[in-house]
Amino acid sequence: MPGWPPFIPQKIYQPYTEADRLRYIQKIILQKTIYFYSSDQSESGVLCEDALGLRLKHLKDKDDPMFCGCGPSVSICLQACMFKFTSAWPGYRPWTNQIPTMDFKNPKGPITRIKLAKNIANCVRRFIEMMEKKTMEPDSDRRWKVGKQHIKVEDLVLVSLHHVSKGSWQPQLRLRR
Repeated sequence: MPGWPPFIPQKIYQPYTEADRLRYIQKIILQKTIYFYSSDQSESGVLCEDALGLRLKHLKDKDDPMFCGCGPSVSICLQACMFKFTSAWPGYRPWTNQIPTMDFKNPKGPITRIKLAKNIANCVRRFIEMMEKKTMEPDSDRRWKVGKQHIKVEDLVLVSLHHVSKGSWQPQLRLRR
């Protein structure tokens, strides 16, 4: 949308070999994108800072179950079954983290949208904590540097989550207004 802060530029995760592309992308049915809509129209998505504290009263469909019929976890990749989170944040090597898809409280069941937002925000926080200790890759755009004096979790908005391969999801993040 015009005038909105920029999205974090990420490459969409792709397996390295043709055999892996076939196995992890072409031979599966990718699930629909999960959006984090807020009834507060001043923001597209939800603040990661609010997700960490479960302060998401404006999150639409917050109690909807996510990952029904999925394994116990998935991968989240910042590039976005335990939940595998993969990231390829500009200037940093791709990063992946597992998150649970199940809530083991009584009764056991799939996590809700609000819990998913919190889990993703935790992944983003861990990514920033780990990467602030590392040097950015040569010739990187320093505007995307993460850490205490740079981009922090409080500066980020979780907009959506994209199924990029079997068991792997990639979040779409943008800078806060």
